[in-house]
Amino acid sequence: MTNMKIYNKYIAAIALSLVLASCKAPMATVIKDEMKENVPQNFNQEDQGDANNNSGTTPWRQFFTDPDLVNLIETALKNNQELLITLQEIEIAKSGVLAKKGRLTPTVAAGIGAGVKKSGRYTSEGAGDATTEIEPGKEMPDPLGNFEGGLMANWEIDIWKKLRTEKEAAVAHYLSTVEGKNFVLSNLIEEVADNYYELLALDNQLDIIQQYIKLQQRALEISKIQKEAAAATELAVKKFEAELAKSKAAEYTIRQNITEKENQINALLGRYPQPIVRKKESFMSTVPQTVYTGIPSQLLANRPDIKQAELELKASKLDVEAARKEFYPSLEISATLGLEAFKPSYLVKLPESIATSLAGELAGPLINKSAIKANFQTADARQIQSLYEYDKTILNAYLDVANLMSKVKNIDQYYQLKSQETKALDQSIDIANQLFRNSRADYLEVLLNQRDALDAKLELIEAKQKQLSTVVDIYKSLGGGWK
Repeated sequence: MTNMKIYNKYIAAIALSLVLASCKAPMATVIKDEMKENVPQNFNQEDQGDANNNSGTTPWRQFFTDPDLVNLIETALKNNQELLITLQEIEIAKSGVLAKKGRLTPTVAAGIGAGVKKSGRYTSEGAGDATTEIEPGKEMPDPLGNFEGGLMANWEIDIWKKLRTEKEAAVAHYLSTVEGKNFVLSNLIEEVADNYYELLALDNQLDIIQQYIKLQQRALEISKIQKEAAAATELAVKKFEAELAKSKAAEYTIRQNITEKENQINALLGRYPQPIVRKKESFMSTVPQTVYTGIPSQLLANRPDIKQAELELKASKLDVEAARKEFYPSLEISATLGLEAFKPSYLVKLPESIATSLAGELAGPLINKSAIKANFQTADARQIQSLYEYDKTILNAYLDVANLMSKVKNIDQYYQLKSQETKALDQSIDIANQLFRNSRADYLEVLLNQRDALDAKLELIEAKQKQLSTVVDIYKSLGGGWK
């Protein structure tokens, strides 16, 4: 008896040693968010941002005043396929949270079963069944049936808070998908607005081309009259005819671009091709919104892509922690409660037919931990990767705003100078046409002036479109559009 006690003590000591040995786990890489800590105070030295004045916090319905554009954005927010796909990703992440939460509570199942078994007569089980009497004079039936029904429960005790950590990681990932949806919203609004302004620019370029065609037709008529009067040659007539054909070809190119741009907007709106309602007449007189940038640190709170990357970083850290706890032993408790008998009629005989069990198991990995190590190393690498992704997102956000602030100023200056160039060339066309009619200027001077004026007007329209689109882009870069 004494030897048995000593033996049991040795067994317990060995088991405890093995459990403690399994608790050794590698340390995760310690990471630091240096990019976040070193965000500059301002976007550049010239502009001192005002923290209380940031266009990124303005709701998009207040930022955009064109009613046609507002209607397009509203339709896109209802029907855009990419946005709808993103919403389903949120539902998937939400289900992941519920799954992790469910592991914290016991699993209870109900079941019934039936079976039959025949043991060999010359086995301990068969010999025991043969000599057992259920009732006086009644031996055990052969073969022996088994009928059972009841409840079964299983519960992993979260002694190391591994399951709670996994749930927290799932919650962080879910929140990151919500921010991802906000980023899709912001991008979608920017795309609709940019394409809308590009469409208006094409409409105005088409008007300019049509005006230029009429001008070329008049110039061609004059050249023909001058040829008949021997004041011009056939070469001048052919040059004007070629220029007219070139302009008409450019008209069809712009018409095709308009069709494609309309369909591009319809695709963003999640619908089949149809006309885009807009008013092109006020395009050139549209004054861009004044944009206030605030301070760079506000990007961390305003931009959904930065918040998404931050939450993914948090989730990856929690994943590493949960993977590390896989090296620790786990404690599982299982229990059953039900009725069991070899004959269905005996199931109702209580308490004889009641069957119960309760067991606890503490087990940890000892040998061949390669799968657990690989899982931990993968989680640790993804944690570092998420940090780099977070830093990259912050840096790109800062550079986006800094570049667009500079672009807003330069495009405004560019637009003013193009306006002056267009006015001067319009005057030179009138002068050249008058001189040509009076045979004081040749057709090349007229053609060159008309081409320069056309190019300047087309570039002026393009400058207006860039001016408006740049304001939209900086609004999105500041984190605007999703609120």
